[in-house]
Amino acid sequence: MSASHTGLTSAAVTEAPAPDFPWQAHYPPNVPATIDVDKAGSLADMFRDSVARHAGRPALESFGKRLTYAELGAAATAVASWLQARGLRKGDRVALMMPNVAAYPASIYGVLLAGGVVVNVNPLYTARELSHQLNDSGARMLVVLENFAHTVEQALPSVTLDAVVVARPGDLLGLKGKIVDLVSRYVKKSVAPFSLPGMVAFSTLVEEGGRRPFQTVPIEPGDVAFLQYTGGTTGVAKGATLLHRNVSANVMQCEAWMRPFMSGADQVMLTALPLYHVFALTACCMFMTRIGGCQLLITNPRDIAGLVKTLRTRPFTCMVLVNTLYNALINAPGIDKVDFSRVAFSASGGMATQQAVAAAWKALTGKAIVEGYGLSETSPVACANPLNLEEFSGTIGYPLPSTEISIRGPDNEVLPAGTPGELCIKGPQVMAGYWNRPDETARVTTPDGFFRSGDIAVLQPDGQVRIVDRIKDMVLVSGFNVYPNEVEDVLVSHPGVLEAAVVGMPDAHSGEAVVAYVVRKDRSLSAEALKAYCKENLTGYKVPRRIEFASQLPKTNVGKVLRRALRDEPPPPESDAA
Repeated sequence: MSASHTGLTSAAVTEAPAPDFPWQAHYPPNVPATIDVDKAGSLADMFRDSVARHAGRPALESFGKRLTYAELGAAATAVASWLQARGLRKGDRVALMMPNVAAYPASIYGVLLAGGVVVNVNPLYTARELSHQLNDSGARMLVVLENFAHTVEQALPSVTLDAVVVARPGDLLGLKGKIVDLVSRYVKKSVAPFSLPGMVAFSTLVEEGGRRPFQTVPIEPGDVAFLQYTGGTTGVAKGATLLHRNVSANVMQCEAWMRPFMSGADQVMLTALPLYHVFALTACCMFMTRIGGCQLLITNPRDIAGLVKTLRTRPFTCMVLVNTLYNALINAPGIDKVDFSRVAFSASGGMATQQAVAAAWKALTGKAIVEGYGLSETSPVACANPLNLEEFSGTIGYPLPSTEISIRGPDNEVLPAGTPGELCIKGPQVMAGYWNRPDETARVTTPDGFFRSGDIAVLQPDGQVRIVDRIKDMVLVSGFNVYPNEVEDVLVSHPGVLEAAVVGMPDAHSGEAVVAYVVRKDRSLSAEALKAYCKENLTGYKVPRRIEFASQLPKTNVGKVLRRALRDEPPPPESDAA
């Protein structure tokens, strides 16, 4: 595969010697070694094709109400028309800040149809985090679920937006949706007061957009589709620039890998991971659209009792979850009454799957957890275990069709099988680079066009890949990235803190937990008060689970904190002397 297929720009891209692909000999039957990259068109074309071919089939289900592909297509086109009327031009960015509600897929495809760029935003972000992402991406418009509109109000003084659209959980669901909204607003009381002058209701957007003609926009595979924000291999939040062909190619790769094991046309994907997470975005939303399947949208996956109730009452054939959710389901009351007989596969990613969880899931369902691997920068899937796996492997499987992997040493030398080194990836799914950060893009790109993952891996003789460690200091909490630099910045902004260092520690529930070691200036500052301060400035999963006060932090001779030393041995505690 040529370096041009990576989409990465580098000053010196050279071709490496023809590589050996031992993994291809171990592909399951009917899985091709490559995909036809030239057929990786735009996501807008993919969506229009699915709407035309599967018009009467269910495209999604939300709160017990199903929408057909024709209905989803009409809603997405209305979104696109409204955006055009508001002056959206090809390449303009639109931020989407929602959990898994029906308005989310409609908005994603609406932005793409209009030629815009989707900027996915975690709805649990604080105003500070939201402001950074909106300003860095240059988003012109924002669609937010009303439950999180108060955060937008707090961020407005520091951002510039042409329009703010406020959605409700029941939007697009007809009478059923009105009941959902009533319960959400008045029974659950989950909507905090907010004031957004000039805001537009999503229902108004759909009504107005549906009345005006949509002007088809020519969209090329090389146009930008998503800015998927990640810390990458550093703590600086930046947008992975995913082109239409990057995501489209990854959908084709997933289809080539999964389709041989999915019998029948009525495929229903349990979409419990949030669509703003790249794993669910591609493996659930885009993949289901590609094959004409249905997404079973779960708005609040933390409600495990509600999730089990849904599984007991709604049909499903496949699921893409993280280790934390599998573990929660295993231990949930009533899970033994769920029918798993139609499940084609149970996929896992986003964080390491624990052996004990995989064994318990197999005992419960008769299905092995099929683990994969990817990053925001790879759209995301790069490796996966075969779906006919009988027992959990503990590896991340094989590189997908048309994907090359290389294990590199510190000097970019290719290491032999069995030798740990940095996992580097090349393929049509690899991003075009980091948004407006050519220096960061060059730093993660090898001279021969591979993306440096920052993870330490071993290539096994049969081509399977095993992750053994991480170069980066990122903490992985239930599949979500936490970057120590960001948390440390918040900690040291407290007037009572002198120094702070953040590391990840093993945690049975979330995979890893955020632990902070703090040197205090104010000895009266308590851990509880510092946690409360963090909660005002950080999303919940980034807040340190544990705060330890230390007399000093381990450092290099140039003053850099040694995080690895902190993980290996806690620093000395504060002395009793004031």
